[in-house]
Amino acid sequence: MNMTKDFANALGQGNYEFPYTLLSTQDELGRDLLKMRVDLAENERILEEKVRLRTAEVVAQKEEIEKQSEEIGRLYDEVTDSIVYAKRIQEAVLRPMNEVRKILPNSFVFFMPKDIVSGDFYWVEQKNGISYFAASDCTGHGVPGAFMSIIGHNGLDLAMNFCETPAELLDALNQTLKESLNQDTGETETKDGMDIALCSIDQKTNVLQYAGAFNPLYVVRDGELVITKADKFPVGSFLDVQLQKFTNHELKMKKNDMVYICSDGYQDQFGGPKGKKFMVGHLKRLFTDIADKDIDDQKQLLYKQFKDWQGDHEQVDDILVIGLKIT
Repeated sequence: MNMTKDFANALGQGNYEFPYTLLSTQDELGRDLLKMRVDLAENERILEEKVRLRTAEVVAQKEEIEKQSEEIGRLYDEVTDSIVYAKRIQEAVLRPMNEVRKILPNSFVFFMPKDIVSGDFYWVEQKNGISYFAASDCTGHGVPGAFMSIIGHNGLDLAMNFCETPAELLDALNQTLKESLNQDTGETETKDGMDIALCSIDQKTNVLQYAGAFNPLYVVRDGELVITKADKFPVGSFLDVQLQKFTNHELKMKKNDMVYICSDGYQDQFGGPKGKKFMVGHLKRLFTDIADKDIDDQKQLLYKQFKDWQGDHEQVDDILVIGLKIT
């Protein structure tokens, strides 16, 4: 009986190799234990096989995940490299600030893309003694917006060959954009375009001309803000270019007037104590408050106010503000 007890204990401990011989032909308990040993050993074998197969499956999945992760990493690096290259192209198109200052003394450009590349762009040129400058906000941001910005920038460069006023430039840009994007043919459903404020200034006479697509002109004079409204349609979208023309505005500027044009990225930024948008009304007050400051100080104040308002919130759009003090 002790042998049977020892055998049962061995089975309970998973020792299926423990020797056991039936005590007699009447040893039913021993016979049941022997059958149990066979069943338990088979169950253990089946379980071990399942574990082995599952382990092999997990290892294979892990290796596949690692392989996919490496491939994703490689593709990410390729995309990032392409975007960085696109940034270099965009930077090559945009004038550096030292060249901007040659055309527009006492000016600043506050330009802060949301991503590596930007859908906002600034444009500064000079022709026949007249200085031109624009702040544009293309459809989207990132890579799609950046491609649009290059089309827009090149379109303005081209239009300078045969246009004089800001309105003429926007009319020509509108036509160029529609042709570039096949918007006249009906073959595409693109709704790409840009909002823009474009000015020219004769720095001998201080006569400023302005035309805009949604983006207005802000002038602070003697502590008061004067707004010249833009046309309520964009460049490049939903327009019959033969019928719809941009409005050209002419203003006689005074010494120490402060001129601002911008995209809507600054005013659309979420932040502040309640996580709300900065809003255009707040931006108007900010322009009025900083207008009498040194031009470089104004840019720093715009940056500080933006960062203070943004806090921990993600930047929601590209930021572009151009300021010019009349001398």
